[in-house]
Order: sequence, then structure tokens, then C-alpha cells
Amino acid sequence: MRQNRVGVQKLFRRFGHFSLIVTLSFSVLSAQQSFKDFKKSQTETFKAYKDERDSAFSNYLKQEYKEYILEESKALYEKQKPITIEPAKPKEIKPVGPKISIKIRADEKKEEEVIAVPLKQAVLTPSEKKSKDISFDFYGLNVGFDLADGIKKANFYPTNQTGITNFFDSAASSDYEPLLLDIQKLSKTMNLNDWGIYLLVSKISDNTYENRDNAKLLSWFLLSKLGYDLKVGLDKKHIVLMHHSLKTIYAAPSCSFGEKKYYVLSDYAKNDNGRVFSYKQDYPGSTKPLNLSLDTLPVLKENFESKVLTFFHFEKRYDIPVSYNKNLIDFMASYPQADYETFFNAPLETKTYKDLAVTIKKYIDGKKASEAMNFVLSFVQKSFKYEQDNKQFGKEKVMFSQETLYFEKSDCEDRAVLFSYLIKELFDVSVIGVKYEDHMATALYIPLDGEKVKSGSREFVIADPTYINAIIGETMPKYRSIQPQSYIIVKGRM
Repeated sequence: MRQNRVGVQKLFRRFGHFSLIVTLSFSVLSAQQSFKDFKKSQTETFKAYKDERDSAFSNYLKQEYKEYILEESKALYEKQKPITIEPAKPKEIKPVGPKISIKIRADEKKEEEVIAVPLKQAVLTPSEKKSKDISFDFYGLNVGFDLADGIKKANFYPTNQTGITNFFDSAASSDYEPLLLDIQKLSKTMNLNDWGIYLLVSKISDNTYENRDNAKLLSWFLLSKLGYDLKVGLDKKHIVLMHHSLKTIYAAPSCSFGEKKYYVLSDYAKNDNGRVFSYKQDYPGSTKPLNLSLDTLPVLKENFESKVLTFFHFEKRYDIPVSYNKNLIDFMASYPQADYETFFNAPLETKTYKDLAVTIKKYIDGKKASEAMNFVLSFVQKSFKYEQDNKQFGKEKVMFSQETLYFEKSDCEDRAVLFSYLIKELFDVSVIGVKYEDHMATALYIPLDGEKVKSGSREFVIADPTYINAIIGETMPKYRSIQPQSYIIVKGRM
């Protein structure tokens, strides 16, 4: 009987071991099956690439990434700009030069008017929004896009170098061409520059995935297919998106790949070591650097608001009404800290400029050139409160002319940008930006007396839009004996 019990106990022990083995084996088999299912789904997705470049690039992405150092961002100014600026003592203006008669360009059929009809056609109806895979507001315009299944399924998994390759393979083997064509068509309709295209692609990516790493990878894929030179890297198992730019982008970390510099523009928290793991080779044929120039404005849905700018010139009050498209203000607010030429050479919206020109013409026609130009200088000096960017925005921010007119406060370079645009457009005068280590002024190529700076072989007369009450030819005392750091070339009348 005892023998029987011992036998039963042994049997149970064996059965326990067998159960444990079965359980463990089943768990292992389940995990293996799960991984096989994942690999199978990936393999099915990767059956065929649409582009012959993608197979070789996918293989390249599998090679070991290298460590690259992320460099600190450069600052626009070496020193903090003045907190306050003491006004100059008012001076009489000597009437010099020919009498002015401002010519406001006739309303030609502008590019934005040509594009107005297709822009309206691009707006989705409620039923169309529901039929699209994703839809969103893009600066007042309701737009929608359909997504290929391979893009919907693309996933940064595992969260390492292999995950980047997996995402690329899934997207590259999908039917992505219609999405690219839709992006190109809308970009043309809206006259988007590189920054506008970057924003549109970012919006598409953010609306496709909740996961930020997936969104960055889709932006990388689409922008690469659109011909832009950019890379992705890994930092703490998260994706870092880096854009090549020939010009410095300030307040943005950068990484050097050989002689080329790439900038991190999207949200990014730098790790303690300041490094990123990435690859050197470019996506074949995608060599276009990100160009932030805004030589022509995007065509955005109209959302016009208006205000009146008031100032005193020799104790007489002047009111200048101005209107602006709030969608354009929002677009400009998204801009990174580009080089100064970008801001100095961007135009005002046609309607905004016409509002200003019509009213200014009423006040200066018939006056001598010196009086007329000093009136415009006084307008820019006194229509806005002076405020450092760090106090107003919490960071350094150069404004476009359009933005300076919108905001109640501005600092030196914002006024220099606006004044230079008005001077060259109203009077067809050559103008340059004059940059000091903590200040920005302008200088005009005109035959007036006063303090001058030399750029190239030409002498320019100083005009400071921040130095209240100062007339053309008058420099702030602090800068009279200081050589400017650099000059910003402003293109001629548009």
C-alpha cells in the first residue's frame, strides 16, 4: 500500500514537471508564434519596393550607426539688447531733394489671385472630410489626404535601429505615390515655400499617428521622397529628425556630417551626452537643403482683421489704418530663427502694403524727399512700444514686417525689417541692415548729410527705426564709435 502511495506521489511529481514543461513550452511557442506572425506581416508588407533606390537604402540602414555630436545652437546676438532706449532730442528736418509723388502699383493680376479659384476648390466639404483617411485645418483651409495601408501600418518597432528600417520598408513598399502627388499639388496651389511644405508634411504625419516617433519617421520618409536632404537618428530610443540647411538656423541644435550641417527643428530634449546615433549616406537623389527664404508669400485662406496705428510727428497726430490676414500671421509665428536676410527680404501682403501706402501717400506727397523719408522713419519709431523679445515671447524672435504691424510691441531688428521694406518700396531706395553685437539699425543709399557706414564701395546714411525722434543721419551715441559687425543685404523693390 505504501509502495502504491509512493508511486502515486512520483507520478504526480512527474505530472507536475510535465505540466511545467508544457506550460513553459507553450509560452515559448506562443512568443515564437507571435514573433513569426510579426515577421510574416512585415515580410508580406515588404514584398516589393516602389522605387529601385529603396532596396539599397534599406540595406544601408541596417549597417551599424555611428555616434555624432550635437552642437549647441548659435545665438543671434552676442549680447543682450538694451532694455530701454533713451529717445533723441527732436530736430528740425531740412527740406532736401525732389518733391515726392508716391506711385502705388496698379492692381496687376497677382499670383495669389490666379491661385484663388483652385485654393477654394481645395477646401473639403463635410462629406469629403469623412471620406478621407485624415483631415485637418491648415491655416484656415480644411484639407484631407488618403493614406496607403503600408503607411498606416508602419511602426517604429523595435525602438532601435531595426525599427527605423522596419518603418522605412513598410512605407517604401506601400502605394505612397498618390499621397506625394497630393502634397505637391496642394503645395503649388498654396504657393508654399520649403518651410510651408515642412509644416504641411508635419501636419499629415501628426494626424496619421499618435506616436511622435512614428510621426517623425513619416515626415522623414515623405520629405526624402520629395527630394529634401534630411536624416533621422536615435537618442534614448527616440527619433531625432535633422534637416540640412546651407544657412545657419539659430536656436536649433545641429549635427555635422562631413562638411554638411543638419539642424533639429522639431521638439527635442537633448540627452546629457549631447550625442545622436545616425548614418552618413544621403537618401539617393534627395539633395535639396531646407531653404527658409520667403521671397513670395503663401496663398492662405483670407481671414482679415484690421487695426489703426497712431503716432505723433512734430506734435501732430497721424492715424494709419492697416489690415492683415491672421492666417498669415499664424504661419509666420511658426518660423524658426532663420538668417536675417530671410526676414529683411520677405514682402508684405499686397492688401496690407496697399493700406499703408495709400495713407502714407496722402501725408507725404508734395514734400521734399528728406521730409517724406523722415516721416516714414517717425512712423516706424513711434507706432509701437519697445520691448525685448525675451520679455515678449520668452525667446529671441525676429519678426517679419507683417508681424511687426500686427504686434503692439517690437524691438530693434523688427523695426529695421519693416522700415527697410517701406523705404525701398515707397521710394525705390537701396537699403541695408546694420548689425551691432546687441542692436540693429538700417542705412540708406541717399545723398543726405549725417553719420554714415561703408558697405562695399558705397557709403550709406544711418537711419535708426528704434531711436525715437532721431532723424536720418543720426546714430545712437553708444554706436557712433563702434564698427558694425555685419551688413544685411536687402534686395531691391519687388
